[in-house]
Amino acid sequence: MNKDLDGLLVVSVEQAVAAPYLSSKLADAGARVIKVERPEGDFAREYDHLVHGESAYFVWLNRGKESLCLDLKLDADKQVLSAIIAEADIFIQNLAPGVIDRLGFGTEELRKRYPRLITCSISGYGDEGPFRDLKAYDLLVQAESGLSAITGNEHGSARVGVSVCDIAAGMTATQSVMQALYARSVTGEGRHIAVSLYHALSDWMNVPYLQYVYGGKVPERSGLNHPTIAPYGAYACGDGKSILFSIQNEREWQVLCKEALGRPDLATDDRFKSNSRRVANRAALDAEMAPIVAALSRDEMANRLEGARIAYGRISTLEDVASHPQNRYSTIDTPSGPVRILAPGVLVNGHQPALGKVPGLGEDTDRLRAEFQRGPVAE
Repeated sequence: MNKDLDGLLVVSVEQAVAAPYLSSKLADAGARVIKVERPEGDFAREYDHLVHGESAYFVWLNRGKESLCLDLKLDADKQVLSAIIAEADIFIQNLAPGVIDRLGFGTEELRKRYPRLITCSISGYGDEGPFRDLKAYDLLVQAESGLSAITGNEHGSARVGVSVCDIAAGMTATQSVMQALYARSVTGEGRHIAVSLYHALSDWMNVPYLQYVYGGKVPERSGLNHPTIAPYGAYACGDGKSILFSIQNEREWQVLCKEALGRPDLATDDRFKSNSRRVANRAALDAEMAPIVAALSRDEMANRLEGARIAYGRISTLEDVASHPQNRYSTIDTPSGPVRILAPGVLVNGHQPALGKVPGLGEDTDRLRAEFQRGPVAE
């Protein structure tokens, strides 16, 4: 798996999360990835210093890359980037709107010059529309896309706890670049790919969008309760921990009542005979169920649910996650020593991908300058 993209050269003028997510996946698959950083470095290096002095974001997203520091306001450094692009298969950038064009590396011109080149630009709002020139960051797009309107609880909106818009854009870009590589293998032609945080996340918003546009329904912010299914939510257990479980059909509802709750009468209660009635009477339903769950520890409740074949999930703290029995791990080298991370979410033929090291700032600059020093001058 780690050799699938062996021989491909990727150059990425990147920062933060979305573009580094894409280039890290290409590196994991065996591509050579040259990460172009400004002299002071990708600002994600400074998001925190919690991983042996390194940034958690940077460690996660920059394995397997070479770090090249360039000041693209200088002609000599533009020549280096031009030389790399001339040999590259894929060019990625996620600078602020218009910056890459002003630096002389507009993707339209690059595509004319190098027909086999695949270019990918990641922006906040895309190349068209009234917001196209706006800077955008993850939390801003969570709000702008409507995700915040459906996330949280009755007390108000909440941020999704990870950079979901950046990750959605990075995942969308990864899929699109892989598709472009396949198409190029057939046609010999590259293509330009434009991905925005807003559009990647708005695709994920289609269910609430369709419910509103066609059904007039505005989903309520429901915390850890499902807005349209009951019971499907979180319940506090007697040991101060919580568990979440889900009923998907009437057969499961009857089994839950009889085997996990010990209350078969709830299954025939007129208030709870169908999912729509349970949703309409959620407060009464919770009033019946909550004391039963609260009398048990989380593990005891989980055992009951598992015995009844009812889907459940423990509401894990980060302490729980750090020792979760289902975890897979990978170890990567960083400038400050080895770090064990949660492994990528894929096995191929039963094996995890081997992950490359995280580069120090500019550690490959001298070698890369020497390798590409005879490149053409950018126009």
